[in-house]
Order: sequence, then structure tokens, then C-alpha cells
Amino acid sequence: MVVTNMITLIGKNLAHRGLKFMFYGPSSECDSCRFKNTCIDTMESGRMYIIKQVKNGEQSCPIHEGGKVRVVEVEKAYVKCLVDSKKSFEGSKLIFETPDCDDMECNMRSKCFPEGLVNQDKCKIIKNLGKPKYKCPQGRDLNNVLLKP
Repeated sequence: MVVTNMITLIGKNLAHRGLKFMFYGPSSECDSCRFKNTCIDTMESGRMYIIKQVKNGEQSCPIHEGGKVRVVEVEKAYVKCLVDSKKSFEGSKLIFETPDCDDMECNMRSKCFPEGLVNQDKCKIIKNLGKPKYKCPQGRDLNNVLLKP
């Protein structure tokens, strides 16, 4: 699997190696920014990223706390989720499928519908983390895994 790092800008106070963040999309103020191509056009809305490296230098930015951003190198972050135990082999590739489940009260829902993944994402299983703490109310046999989109 080829890891593709991207360059983007993030608030100076957030620019720390290892920080995971969700990109929810640009602010309307970003449309006229001269750094738009570098800052947000490389990012995909609804995805989780992790900062791999913080570069030197900073720029002004009206939307970030402190008014400054730093250049960072990021990649899509691993996402913890639940998948069918028959498909949970480390190193294997799978297409992430959200379950047909409308149990809004299930205490495992956030792992069946994790932030950062969407239905039909092509992923690689980085690590099988074993059985979840609770049994699926729908009777599905699940394993916790760490996926890389």
C-alpha cells in the first residue's frame, strides 16, 4: 500500500506531530485565500488525518486561533472500527461496508459507523484488535480492527 502524504496548513496551536484531526470542510473565508490550493484543496471533507511532520515557518490566517498557521505533512489516519470477523485478517484489503442497522441506542454504533470512513471505502486492515466488549444486538460476529483508508 502506497502512503501518500499531503502538505496542508493547520492552526499554529494545533501543529504537533501525531495529532489526529477530522477535516469537516473549508470555511467560507477560505474561498478567497491565496493558500487555498495548498491548505484545503488537498484535503477530503469527512476524513481523519494525522500530522506526520511539522515544517518551519508560519503564515497569517484569520480563521485559526492566534491568527497563524503552520505547514504540516499529513496522511489519512487509521480508523478503529468493527467489521465482520470473517474479514478481519491483518494485512488484507477490504471494502468497508456500513451495516444495515438502525439501532441508534447501540453502544457500539460509533465503531460500526466510524468518523473518517464512508461506505464502500477501500481499506487495508492494519491490526486486528480482537472481539468487542459487547455483543452485537443484531447477532453479527464482529472484530475491532484498525483500518487504513
